[in-house]
Amino acid sequence: MGKFTSKAKPYAAMFFLQFGFAGMYIITSLCLKKGLSPYVLVVYRHIAATLAIGPFAYFMERKVRPKMTFSVFIKIAVLGFLEPVLDQNLYYVGMQYTSATFASAMYNVLPAITFILAIILRREKIQIKKIPSQAKVLGTVVTLGGAMLMTLYKGPVLDLVWSRGRTHHSTSGGGGHDFVKGTIMLFSSCFSWAVFFIVQSFTLDSYPAELSLAALVCFMGIVEGAAAALIMERNAVAWSIGWDTRLLAPIYSGIVNSGLAYCIQGMVMKERGPVFVTAFNPLCMIIVAFLGSIILGDEISLGRVIGAIVIVVGLYAVVWGKSKDPIGSPESPTTDKKKGLPELPMMAINSEKMNSSEDYILNGVVTQEIPAKGDNVVLPK
Repeated sequence: MGKFTSKAKPYAAMFFLQFGFAGMYIITSLCLKKGLSPYVLVVYRHIAATLAIGPFAYFMERKVRPKMTFSVFIKIAVLGFLEPVLDQNLYYVGMQYTSATFASAMYNVLPAITFILAIILRREKIQIKKIPSQAKVLGTVVTLGGAMLMTLYKGPVLDLVWSRGRTHHSTSGGGGHDFVKGTIMLFSSCFSWAVFFIVQSFTLDSYPAELSLAALVCFMGIVEGAAAALIMERNAVAWSIGWDTRLLAPIYSGIVNSGLAYCIQGMVMKERGPVFVTAFNPLCMIIVAFLGSIILGDEISLGRVIGAIVIVVGLYAVVWGKSKDPIGSPESPTTDKKKGLPELPMMAINSEKMNSSEDYILNGVVTQEIPAKGDNVVLPK
């Protein structure tokens, strides 16, 4: 039972995280309709995230937090620019140029982009002759197809029990006055987020403190996002918020979708890799459609239901393929296949230099016995 719980944790974490993202989409949509600038929203969002997660990161990881190096700082600065600034701003503006539905569909190419980048940068291993690898490739294609079907094919509107007697409205959104520019921005947003996941996986190798990394990325998001917002929004009125969704959206999205999300994604990524993390992204579209039908009165069509079923099938194929991968990051130390222990260098030791109070691994057994001269042992730390 304990083994099952341990294996189920990454799946449960990513599944429930999609509910967090779904709530963010609904609340943010209402917030932007109230007139809050998307550039300002990004800054306030990461202020809330830093204040929420920063104290936990400081106290909980003060004994395990690695030293900050120039290389790690550069990676954190790049992470702060890729997702908090570039991805989020491009997404909001691209959605204004096209439509909310098209933007949601574009974001479902994220698993495919991440999958390709992970293969190129050797963060994901593919052996095309093996069934698990075939399942990952086919599942990614099927999931992407289901997401596009869910958006492009409408079909008849379904009469659901909880929506009877309510006035429905379409979620296709407005915009569309510069479709080409909006499409480029949305694709760039997806690409930026995919690169963020890859860079985050590399950063965790040298800075394996998820809470601290999340807090630092959010802080860099404030600094870099504020610089972008001051350039794009020169009117002081744009920075005003009220006691409504304009306040709720930054707090909710900051705590849940920036602070907690970065941390949870980092923890899962260390064990399962970036492809596993992004494979669950299309589920968010299904959850948004369901919650939107209940809360906002959005209509649900047959096309959405069929697309959702296809997404679940594709997602199951990807997750099944990933479940056959060895647990651990691609850069984890080599392990002994029989015992699961790291392979440490064996050396000939002069027994005259040994200390009897130290532990040694002699012939696979931990002992304080001083090895004889010339014996092969693992050096004590």
